[in-house]
Amino acid sequence: MNPPVSEVVAITGTPGTGKTTVAKILRKRGYRVFSVNDLAERLDCIIGEEEGCKVVDVEELAERIADVLPEGLVFLEGHLSHLLNPDVAIVLRCNPVELKRRLEGKGWSREKVLENVEAEIVDSILIEALEYCREVYEIDTTERSPEDVANIIEMIVRGEEEVKEDFKPGKIDWIAVVGDRIEELMRI
Repeated sequence: MNPPVSEVVAITGTPGTGKTTVAKILRKRGYRVFSVNDLAERLDCIIGEEEGCKVVDVEELAERIADVLPEGLVFLEGHLSHLLNPDVAIVLRCNPVELKRRLEGKGWSREKVLENVEAEIVDSILIEALEYCREVYEIDTTERSPEDVANIIEMIVRGEEEVKEDFKPGKIDWIAVVGDRIEELMRI
């Protein structure tokens, strides 16, 4: 007899790109969605705190997570989810100008805002996802509603080839978009 089949889909991206909002929509639509932060807490994989954020032992969490996920389609939401051996990683992206505005609106420190804006500009999470995952897609959330992003994720997961092709990585280039405004964007 074959072991139960699960498909784990990571919804990842720089903080502020819309992961949690989209995850809530998918959960309301009946999907099983797990927060990486909640799982790390539940599985005792928090190893400290840095600048008010919990530090997760990602390797330990990746080892333990398979034992608690149910069979079938499961979404993992969080900026570390692409590091937890998913079958598919969907990286949410956001124009750095808008991302800066969103993070400042959350009351984050200027340093933390700029650290995350820089990570978005240089594709940090996308590069990691491409390194760790077999199948990766990226969605620009800047001018899309969270419902539209959830719809796109559903179409990708259903295997709609045209949609999968439209969201293959490499089509978003924030350096080209932001251009000469990078210095202005990165000022504290």
